[in-house]
Amino acid sequence: MFAYYLRLGWKSLRRHPALTGLIMLAVGLGVGVAMTLFSVHYTMSLDPIPHKSDQLYAVRIDSWSPEEPYNDERPEEPPWQLTYRDAMALLESDVPLRQTAMFKSVFSVNDDAGEIKPFFVVSRMAQRDFFGMFEVPFLYGGPWNASADVNPEQVVVLSKETNDKVFGGEDSVGQLLKLGDDYFTVTGVIDEWQPLIKYYDLNNSPMGDTEDLFMPISITPTMELSNDGNTNCWKREDINTYEDRLASECIWLQFWAELPTSEMRARYQDWLAAYVNEQKKLGRLERPMNNRLDDVNAWMEVNEVVPEDLSALLGLAFLFLAVCLFNAVGLLLARFLAKAPVVALRRAVGASKRAIFSQHLIEVALIGVGGGLVGILFALLGLAGLRGLVSYLDQVAVLNWTLSGIAIGIAVIATLLAGIYPTWRICRVAPSSQLKTQ
Repeated sequence: MFAYYLRLGWKSLRRHPALTGLIMLAVGLGVGVAMTLFSVHYTMSLDPIPHKSDQLYAVRIDSWSPEEPYNDERPEEPPWQLTYRDAMALLESDVPLRQTAMFKSVFSVNDDAGEIKPFFVVSRMAQRDFFGMFEVPFLYGGPWNASADVNPEQVVVLSKETNDKVFGGEDSVGQLLKLGDDYFTVTGVIDEWQPLIKYYDLNNSPMGDTEDLFMPISITPTMELSNDGNTNCWKREDINTYEDRLASECIWLQFWAELPTSEMRARYQDWLAAYVNEQKKLGRLERPMNNRLDDVNAWMEVNEVVPEDLSALLGLAFLFLAVCLFNAVGLLLARFLAKAPVVALRRAVGASKRAIFSQHLIEVALIGVGGGLVGILFALLGLAGLRGLVSYLDQVAVLNWTLSGIAIGIAVIATLLAGIYPTWRICRVAPSSQLKTQ
């Protein structure tokens, strides 16, 4: 019977194309607006490294002013970053499987031969463990040797884009790259790597591009590198030299630790507590102890990767969908009541209310599928508009096959709900009243 009802529904839709198209347009407009915002919300909420997100932890200690919290609106939260001295001290722990302190800096790529026009690049200063922790894929070579994390070595890992630009995409391992007036030996070239959310550093934008270069953080003091990220200080200090900057209470480094087991996490919490207590004895870290280990998803929540405004807009979008469905109810009611004589005739020759109800619901489902397809078109237009207005949404303002399926599912379910009342009304039409008028 399903195939029969499907055939009847299809014929009915073709019989009144204008009204059918109007209903699909109403449903599609609502679904399109809702899916535009739902797609962005959904993609930004995805776990960026699902098989490992509960093993990677952003490490924080409260080194802020004893007089006031770091964040007045969220006073329970310690600062987002660490001081240089604390980050270097935490690297002394042997508890984590892997760990890295990091920040980003800017360099100028130069070419002695003059074949390449100088350009600026952003480098991620980190430990060798960075690549293993965040599963960075390599195209050529690999990370620098572990010795470079202890003794400063002028080595560098290139992004694929930088390697293409400087070395024409060839295997550049062992080649020299001139940054400013210094030369760095290439140890590796990473393959395409662009997490949807740049979860390892959420300071400036959760959708920022990955860095152009990766270099050992150990060269920071000798090269007196600048920080291209956020730097926050809570007190006035005499900072006349780079050594003064490194010894200051300003926070500007991120720190991550890989802790695969609960036992390892407990041991690391104990290690952090011992370190903080030791610093308190030295007159530092005067605030109450507030050490935090936030896994990837918790870290994204702390940094509000999915802003409350977006959630509010998503709610409004679904309210707009409800308004569109309310209009669809009226159009469906008009469509079905126009068929009252035909329904009365079918009832008179033996069709049951259940059969009439089933047939009209299948017809409504077909309208829902059409509305979903129209909604996908509207959503694609809406997402293209968002990408044009906000460039950093390029990675998340997309509609994949999963989201397209969700769009059609929402359209069908919503249209079925909207079609229940019109279908119920047409089933209650008395055959005798319609046949007498004919």
